[in-house]
This record gives sequence, structure tokens and C-alpha cells, in this order.
Amino acid sequence: MEIQQKNIWYVTLLLTMIAGYCDTVTFVAADSIFSAHVTGNFIVFAYQIIKGSDINAWIKLLTFPVFIIAVITGGRIALKATNRYTILFWEGVILILSGIAFSIFSYLNTISEWVIYSVAMATVFAMGLQNAFGKLYAKETHGPTTMMTGNVTQASLDLGNLLKNGFKDIDAISSFKKQLVTIIGFLIGCFMGAVAGKFFGLGTLILPGAAMIICYWYHREN
Repeated sequence: MEIQQKNIWYVTLLLTMIAGYCDTVTFVAADSIFSAHVTGNFIVFAYQIIKGSDINAWIKLLTFPVFIIAVITGGRIALKATNRYTILFWEGVILILSGIAFSIFSYLNTISEWVIYSVAMATVFAMGLQNAFGKLYAKETHGPTTMMTGNVTQASLDLGNLLKNGFKDIDAISSFKKQLVTIIGFLIGCFMGAVAGKFFGLGTLILPGAAMIICYWYHREN
């Protein structure tokens, strides 16, 4: 039981870091596109429209159908796969291929807006798969790994209970620690994604992709 709990802790930390990384690296290096928090793209789209942006602002809306298709695909994968981590394997493959493709175009000095948008949409698709994993296999993590609002809300409720009961509520302490793992992991990923996006670009998507493949390989017999 203790080993299983440690495994959940590590998987949660890894997935939240990857989500924070991907969400931030696309925002920094791909025209302010959120790859994990796709609803945030509605805000960016509305802002760019009132600021008089060109037609490229409308591309933000494309993230929504791409995300939906990815979640549906994740559900189909789950129905056929014997290993529940297969969804994460394909997420890793997509991220690695996206990073490699961007690196090749960069090496050939043929980076265009459409290359950037295509890689960003592929990343959105990958995050959609991760969201599907979180919904289908909720017990594999301590909470949602791509959207932190619910985790922050739960952490706040837990903290309120702890303050009220003098930190004697064991269940609240346990829940609070779990939420901290998700929040801190996502924050670390965001910082890493910001640095990677600013100085190295979308080619660094290879890194979270490789981490996801390793995660799948570790759980390949489960």
C-alpha cells in the first residue's frame, strides 16, 4: 500500500510538471496559446480581437475542437489498451515528434507561423490525452494534473479546516499535502517551461515527451 501511494505521488508530480511546462512553453513560444488550459485561449482571443489583432487571433479558437478530439481519442485508446498508461505513451510520442519537427524546421531555418501553430496544436492534443487519462483513471493521481483551480480550491478548504481544528484533522492534513503536490509540481513546470520557451523554443517539447515515455515504460506491466 505504501509503495502504491509513493507511486501515485511520483506520477502526480510528473504529470503536473509536464502540464505546467507544456502550457507555459506554448504560451511563451507559440503566440500566447495555452495548451493545457484551453479555455484560457478564449480570453486571449477576446483580448487580441479588441486590440485589433489580425486573423491569427482566430487560431486560438481551434484549440477547443482539437482538445475535444484528443479527449475522445483518449477514451478510444483506453477501451482497447490493456495498460492504462498507454494514453500517456501516445502523449509522449506526440510531444517528442512535435519537438523533433520544430527542431528540424529550425535547423533548416524555415520556421513559419504555421509551423509554430501546428506544433502548438499538437501539444494541445497531447494535453487533451492527459486530461482524458486524469478523468478515466482518477485514482492514479492525487487530483487533476492540468488544471489547478480545483486543486487550489480543495487546498483552501483543507487549510480552513486545519486552522479551525488546530491541525488535528488527519484527513484534512493528508488531503492538503496531496493538493500541494499538484500545485507545486505545476508551478515548477511553469517556471521550467517559461525558461525553455524563451531561450530554446518549442523544440524542448522533446523533454516532457521523453519523461512521459519513461513513465509508461515504468508502468508497462500494469
